[in-house]
Amino acid sequence: MIYFAFAPALIVVGVLLVSGIAKLRTPDDEAGWAELGVPAVLRRSWLMRLHPIAEIVLAAALLVFGGVLGVLAASAATVLFAVYLVMVWRAKQSTPDASCTCFGERKPITTRTLLRNAWLVLMAAFAAVGLGSTPLLGGVAAVATWLWPWTLGLAAVAVTFVLVNQPGAPEVVTAAPAGIADEELGEYLRTRTPAVPVTRGDGAVMNLRALSMEKPILLLSVSETCGSCTPVIERADAYRELLPEASVQLLVRSTPEASPMASATEPFTLHDPDGYVRDSLEMPRTPSAVLLGADGLLAGGPVVGHPDIEEFVADIYESLHGTRPDA
Repeated sequence: MIYFAFAPALIVVGVLLVSGIAKLRTPDDEAGWAELGVPAVLRRSWLMRLHPIAEIVLAAALLVFGGVLGVLAASAATVLFAVYLVMVWRAKQSTPDASCTCFGERKPITTRTLLRNAWLVLMAAFAAVGLGSTPLLGGVAAVATWLWPWTLGLAAVAVTFVLVNQPGAPEVVTAAPAGIADEELGEYLRTRTPAVPVTRGDGAVMNLRALSMEKPILLLSVSETCGSCTPVIERADAYRELLPEASVQLLVRSTPEASPMASATEPFTLHDPDGYVRDSLEMPRTPSAVLLGADGLLAGGPVVGHPDIEEFVADIYESLHGTRPDA
């Protein structure tokens, strides 16, 4: 039974450590917790700060405690992973483009996310079944010293997996006022704005490239059911005041008839029910933003998440006025 618990327990320890450290480096916000369905009473800043620390402490408990204490720690991990699974499943059901910061970086919730979380529930449950046979003090760590060849093998597999799946450094995208002012764009690779159809809030079908060539567009891709989108939607008017040189427009995936956000008068909402705009501009997640230049070329973005969109807007303002906007 000791050997039965060894590998699952080490997997759970590793996942909790990676998750906790990642969340400490890139903490989630209240909007992100709201999107996952966390009750409002629990959406507190101190709980968000405590959350990754609790994951790390739980990993440590699994590593050093065995017997009844190890079973309790593994049971707590099982419940935690089960709650995560239910939350991401419900978020995916309610919002097709839902995302989560499960490991510090916000990523879309996919079928793979659900399978991963279900697997972690199973691993934690296996650990809970077997840890009762490990030493009360020492637990998995003590077993790891007995089975050091297997421990080294598992560590080698884990390190290889991390290195192979390590994401490359993100491309630095600098907003440039293309179509607003003719300035050097540096390393930003400008591509043509896709000439795809988009439906305006009044029902008129427009060509996105032709529309952007009338006036540069700061396009904000949002969803009516996305909690993380709320601050971006609420800030849209402030962006319009800050950037009168551009047309700030909200892009939603539903039709004007089905969207409670639809605006049939200026400023119009733009509707992309078939996903032509989002797919062409690589904006699958919400909230995200891109700047379309009046010369028919992309001028900046896409960027994802409210903090990055705020920074993006400030970059555009600075490129136009030479100073950062007032906070």
